[in-house]
Amino acid sequence: MTAKPTEDDLRTIAQQVWSSYLDTDGSQPLVPEPAKSVATDVTGSVSVTGAWRGHVLVSCSTEASRNAAAALLGMELDEVTDDDVVDALGELANIIGGNVKSLLPEPCALSLPHVHVESAAGKYPAAVEVCKLDGSWLNESVTVSVLESTADFAGVSAS
Repeated sequence: MTAKPTEDDLRTIAQQVWSSYLDTDGSQPLVPEPAKSVATDVTGSVSVTGAWRGHVLVSCSTEASRNAAAALLGMELDEVTDDDVVDALGELANIIGGNVKSLLPEPCALSLPHVHVESAAGKYPAAVEVCKLDGSWLNESVTVSVLESTADFAGVSAS
């Protein structure tokens, strides 16, 4: 059986990333809680390939993505551009994805991040959710999820 990350793993990783990059003074933590409504206005994702195949997604509201960009890039909220949002959500997905990858069987590789500035619903049809963390940050919805590929890529060439 292939090892998979758990919801506890994902909670620990997400909270560590938030406290290290977005809430360095501890005053605005990511608070795990059941989602009242899930906002997926912006989704940063990385794909995992190798011994385990899937995706790591960080989804949030537009406002949360702008706050993340300001915090991560050390700028004022009114200075944040759309490009900054893409950079920040891609970087969060990459950091969280790298931590998730460390829990998976070797060898695995992480793709470059991709950011959807719209709902990511339906963009991963050949994958099932392995674990998910719903939470709130600055009173905005944030979801971190891990999807495992259900497609059989045996015999498919990467070239």
